[in-house]
Amino acid sequence: MGIYSIFISCQIKPSNTIISHTQRLVNMAYRTGMQIVADMLYITDQCGQEGIKTTTLLTKANLSHSRLEKFVTNLTGAGLMNKIEFDGKNVFVITPKGKQYLESYKRFSDLAGSFGLEL
Repeated sequence: MGIYSIFISCQIKPSNTIISHTQRLVNMAYRTGMQIVADMLYITDQCGQEGIKTTTLLTKANLSHSRLEKFVTNLTGAGLMNKIEFDGKNVFVITPKGKQYLESYKRFSDLAGSFGLEL
């Protein structure tokens, strides 16, 4: 599976700022909860204000439905992501607080990387 196969729906384009998260989705077998949260927020952010549907999010985040639901519950409860129910379907949109979290995570990840550490 190539890196660009992740960018099929909702017009996600590669970004130099957080591309390592996308590469990690393809290359890494196990992720920490913090990495999964960052990946989910990044994917949701790339879909903009139109949001991302449940199936698309679980596919791009490479999570099972039950695991996705646990993370969505935590993210919506923390105010990092909004769940919008429309016509019987759920759409997820990142909040300003979620964008702030994502930027802080990126800075911390870069700092840890400069010391040879991986989050």
